[in-house]
Amino acid sequence: MNLNSVKNVKLPNAGPLGALAKVVVIGGVGLYGAMNSLYNVEGGHRAIVFNRLVGIKEEVYPEGTHFMIPWFERPVIYDVRARPNIVESTSGSRDLQMVRITLRVLTRPLPDMLPTIYRTLGENYADRVLPSIVQETLKAVVAQYNASQLITQREVVSREIRRILHERAAGFNIALDDVSITNLTFGREFTAAIESKQVAAQEAERAKFVVEKAEQDKRSAIIRAQGEAKSAQLIGEAISSNPAFITLRKIEASREIANTVANSQNRVFLNADSLLLNLQDMHIEDVHLASPQKSKK
Repeated sequence: MNLNSVKNVKLPNAGPLGALAKVVVIGGVGLYGAMNSLYNVEGGHRAIVFNRLVGIKEEVYPEGTHFMIPWFERPVIYDVRARPNIVESTSGSRDLQMVRITLRVLTRPLPDMLPTIYRTLGENYADRVLPSIVQETLKAVVAQYNASQLITQREVVSREIRRILHERAAGFNIALDDVSITNLTFGREFTAAIESKQVAAQEAERAKFVVEKAEQDKRSAIIRAQGEAKSAQLIGEAISSNPAFITLRKIEASREIANTVANSQNRVFLNADSLLLNLQDMHIEDVHLASPQKSKK
């Protein structure tokens, strides 16, 4: 086979279709480059860029649209807003009581230190750091207090935990906006002891109330007896000085009984003498006449 004849073979001209294919390929490459050379950083976020040649760049990009070289660079976007993290720990107090504490921690990365955070901790920095430092801090702080002090001095314990966690988290370039104890649970033995103490206190208060009530009843009985004795004395003096006093009481009793019978819907026929309604037999005029004669004597 003659190689010179092979080299001199002329390919057919693609014509308009070949030109169109070139335009499509160039346009597709340009469109891909345009679409992958821009990225957006949303509000409350920051971005760093990883370059295939130099690694992580030191610049931190703020919110907005930014340019990058397609394929050679890719953005790593961090949420720099405070996020809540719930951590639970079971620790022993100074009096050897087991305490279960639930801690709520608001954390956020330091924006200027995002390249360092990515190199040392990666994107899930909170999951790698918080459980260990929170567990260690809680065990160290709880061991300094008795179980009863954890209840009565809860704010002091919370401030101590917050102070230590701030120092520990700063070493990992993490900021703590808030640390609070959301739940505090003790073991069964301590809970039973507290309940027994509360029951004893309630029984003591109840016994104290019974004693005070008996004392008040005693005073009321004395005052009531004194009042009844004084009332009997005054009634006796009134009867001895004025016989018409009994007649006046009978008239008042008759008036009350008459009003009760009149306002009742039932119609009852009873003896007027038994109801003190027969005022004609009381000899009221004789009583009035007897009183002046007694006074004249």
